Parts: sequence; structure tokens; C-alpha cells
Amino acid sequence: MSELPVPPTGTVHWVGTGLSTGRTGLDLLGQGAEVVLWGRTRERAAARLDALAPRARVQVRGLGRDDLAGTLRPGDVLVSMLPAAHHPGLLRTAIDAGAHFACTSYTTPEIEELAREAAERRLVVLTEAGLDPGIDHLMTHLLVARARETVGDHAERVSLTSYCGGIPAEPNEFRYQFSWAPLGVLTALASPARYVRDGQVREVERPWEDTEELVLDGEAFEVYPNRDSVGFIDQYGFPEGWRTDAFVRGTLRPQGWRAAWKSVFDTVASGDRERLAALADELAERHPTTAADRDRVVLTVGLDVEGGGRHWSGRYRLDVTGDDTDTAMARCVSTTAAAGIRRVLAAALPPGLHRAAAATEDASRWLDQLAATGLTCTFQSTSPPAPDPAKAS
Repeated sequence: MSELPVPPTGTVHWVGTGLSTGRTGLDLLGQGAEVVLWGRTRERAAARLDALAPRARVQVRGLGRDDLAGTLRPGDVLVSMLPAAHHPGLLRTAIDAGAHFACTSYTTPEIEELAREAAERRLVVLTEAGLDPGIDHLMTHLLVARARETVGDHAERVSLTSYCGGIPAEPNEFRYQFSWAPLGVLTALASPARYVRDGQVREVERPWEDTEELVLDGEAFEVYPNRDSVGFIDQYGFPEGWRTDAFVRGTLRPQGWRAAWKSVFDTVASGDRERLAALADELAERHPTTAADRDRVVLTVGLDVEGGGRHWSGRYRLDVTGDDTDTAMARCVSTTAAAGIRRVLAAALPPGLHRAAAATEDASRWLDQLAATGLTCTFQSTSPPAPDPAKAS
């Protein structure tokens, strides 16, 4: 199979007008691509476009009126910003049309299977290219590379923590405002978490019951594990000689969140899907992120490695507050996606499945591109100097 992808046409079909579609991302894409924004209807897409007011020229289409499959050409890029359940169907549409595909969600077994077919047809499938997953992957790959430079491929103790949260810039009594699909927030709470602590794999059915305090630069947050963290150890390229003492990927919330959400947890624990959906609608109405509100995104990834008498510790942090241009969530998700899609448009990725960027140079270049749009990640590290060989002898 050729390593060269189907030549990109320069046209991007961005499907979805929800809270993760932002002006900054559309503007970044529009610098070198023809962008088509698809909504349920043309009117919905036009209304979202008017609200965002991007500088880039963007066309609008409606899924209920226009034929997406018939519009796609070989080499176009189809971007799914819809809920994850829609990704396989849209990827199928892209493959049949000979188009590349991108989304910001986690890679499912179904997506992996379809991506193998896409690779055979010389198509690129880009996933996990948003905030979390996305920017957290870039940070972690860079941390692992830096740690290996200092400690090497053998370490007695390795600890990684990665926490992300979309929270109110000014915490309210509920300690939250919904900046993405409310039902998705509650459903994620209902999913068991699997992670590593004290060198042992642990599972918790109700993630909020494992909430801990995390202090960042003097500010206290509450964090808890989510999903299955363990599988990411291999994805992040931990050397076989690293002994993982702790590995947790989770969610960050303002201090006081667990107490404020007690009644919500009772409904989540009931397992009643109808009650959960009804509660999601109620909470979305009571605690929306309105035009008058400002949301905030906090992402922190830290890696601590000890081995062979050496110790290295590093941490990346992203802290963004929404403004009149974009919500923090929309800026982080859509801009990261746009940066990844630009790599597809440049034919910089070989056919097949890609999760953000694993190579050090690619991850660093991606973060640099985000910084150019105002999404600046700060980095701190502590690395004791290596022993002086002359003194050791």
C-alpha cells in the first residue's frame, strides 16, 4: 500500500454546530481551506455562523436538505463534531466518498476497524484531536520524551496524572455550568474508572467516590479518575523498563463540587436512563453557560520519574478563560482540531489512524501552532543535575 494519502482537495466539511465549534478554529482552518459548516438545517448552521462571526469565509449546508454523501469529493476532509455515536456513520460516509476524516473523540473499536479500511484506500483518519483527548496527549508525549532524556528507559517509580475540566470562571453554588452536552457529562459519571495507584490496577464503579484535592499554584480543585486510564500507558510509549507506580487520567472540578452535586450522584447511581436524561435537561436549563458568563478550561499533566539515582519531574498546564470571541471550551477543542486538520490538508500524515501526535517534533509543532492562536501551555520541570563523573571517580 502506498504511504501517500489521497491528495487533499483543500475543502473541509465541518459537521456540527454545537458548543465545541468555535470561531478561532474556523478562522485557523479558513486560512488555507474552503470550509463548509453543516448543521441539522441550513438555518441552524447560518445562525451559529452569525453568532461566531468568524473572519474566514464559511459556507453553510443543512443535513436535512443537502446531500452530504453526494457533496463529498475524493480528498475532501469530513470533520465530525457531533456526539461520538455519530462518528462511525460519518466515517463510513467519508470512506465511501474517498474523503479523509477527523474527530475530537476517543477512538472506539468500531472506529479502529473502519480506519483499517480507510488505510487500504489511502485515507487519513484523525481522532482524539481536541482538548481532552487531544492537547493532553501532546503534553504527555513531550513529557515522556523529556523524562527519557534524563532518566533513560529504566525507572523504579513512574507517576503520571492528567486532569482536565471545563468549569465556571467564577464558581457558582452548583460549581459548574454546562459548556458541552449535559447528558454526556452525566453519562461519563456513570462509567466505571480504571487506573493505577501504588503500583496496582484499581477499578471504581462510581468515580466521584474517589475524589481528591489537587492544589495548583495555590488554588484548590477536586479531581477524580474517569474512563480506562490503563490502556494509555502503551499509547504514550512508556518504556518497558519503567515501573508504573501511578497513572491516572481524570476530571477536574472547582473545590466544593462533590458536595454541591450530591443529589446528582444519587440519580446517576440509580442507573435509570430516563431519570438521567430528564435531569440532564433540567440542569442544562438551570446552569447554562450564557453569553453573559465566562467559562474556564484547566488542563494539567504531570510526570514524575525516578530511576538509576536520577529524578525528573515535569508538568504542563493550560488555563484558558472564555471571552467575547469564544468560550474557552470551544476555543480549545475547535482550534486543536483545526491544527490537526491542517496537517491532513498538507498531506503530512500517512494513510490510516492517528491519535493527535505521538512524535516529539510533531507534538511540539502542534503546541506551537496553538500558542500562535493564544492557547499557551506553560511548562515547569525539576531535574537535579547528573553526577559529575570526575567527582565520582
